This record gives sequence, structure tokens and C-alpha cells, in this order.
Amino acid sequence: MLIFRKGCLKFLIFIIILIVIAIGLQNTEWVLKTIYPIHYRDLIEKYAEEYEIDPYLVVAIMKNESKFDPNAVSKKGAKGLMQIASVTGEWASERLNIPNYSEDMLFEPEINIRIGVWYLHVLENEFGNNIEVMIAGYNAGNGNVKKWLDNPEYSKDGKTLDKIPFNETRHYQRKVLRDYRIYNKIYK
Repeated sequence: MLIFRKGCLKFLIFIIILIVIAIGLQNTEWVLKTIYPIHYRDLIEKYAEEYEIDPYLVVAIMKNESKFDPNAVSKKGAKGLMQIASVTGEWASERLNIPNYSEDMLFEPEINIRIGVWYLHVLENEFGNNIEVMIAGYNAGNGNVKKWLDNPEYSKDGKTLDKIPFNETRHYQRKVLRDYRIYNKIYK
């Protein structure tokens, strides 16, 4: 009797799994949008339009930087949705004329997104419309990327990166590019 019940339970679990898979296949778009959400859409679109940056790049970076947590703080002290470093926040606030700026403002979604998207615009102007180099610059800093582009070991043409010497940046770039492509497929 106990063996029969265990067999029934396994069969029931198997049937439930099949039903869940069937429902998932019927609602692929819903499943993908659940895994790849867009939070803060209005702010992202506002600043992406203002600074002429692809909003799906912003979302992909935000997903990887903070998983959409406005209170996120990295091991290195970067803050907020787009993980803005203190120095970058101070520099950007001066350039953007943000009144009464304080580091705590990096936890405010509007300020954080504005600074993050503006910084992507700065990277785009510096490195051309090369998304791969922009992403590397967002993670490793534009100074490091400039050095890599000037070094034939990392860049044959001085415009693209053939090799990224920082493991963290290399993995970060791959994840952001993957998510960027997925966001484009789902939402465009």
C-alpha cells in the first residue's frame, strides 16, 4: 500500500510539472517578462531619451548592477539602482547642476538613473557608439578602458576590445550584453 502511494505521489508530481511546463509554453512572453522585468520604466525612458541612450541598455545594466534595488550598496560602496560610485556621483552632480547634492541622493531612483544614464552618454561620446566598450567602461571606468584600447595586447584597432584583462569586467560585459539582447527581443 505504501509503495502504491509513493508511486501515485511521484506520478502526481510528474503530471503537475508537465502542466506547469505546458502553461509556461503557452505564456512564454509572460514568463520572460517575469524573469526580465522593467522597473522604473518612466524614469528610464525619460533620461534615455534626454541623453539618447537605448533604454534597454539602461535596463540591462540596472538589472546586473542592483537587480532593481534602489538601496543596493556594492562591496566597493557604489550605491543605488545603477551602482554609482561616490566620486562619479559628486562629479556628475556638478556637471548636471543637481542642487544641494549629497551622497544619500544616490538612493533616490530619479537621481541615480539620471546620473547613470548621463554617464552612459559620456561613455558613448568618449568611445563612439560601441556598446561593448561602453559596458566595459561603465564597470571598469573609462580610464582603464582607454589604457586597454591603447594597448595592442587588448585592442588591435584602438576602438574595440579584443580582450578584457579584468575578469569581473569581462563577465559583467557578457551578462549585460546577454540581458540587453533579451530585453530587445522581449520588449521591442
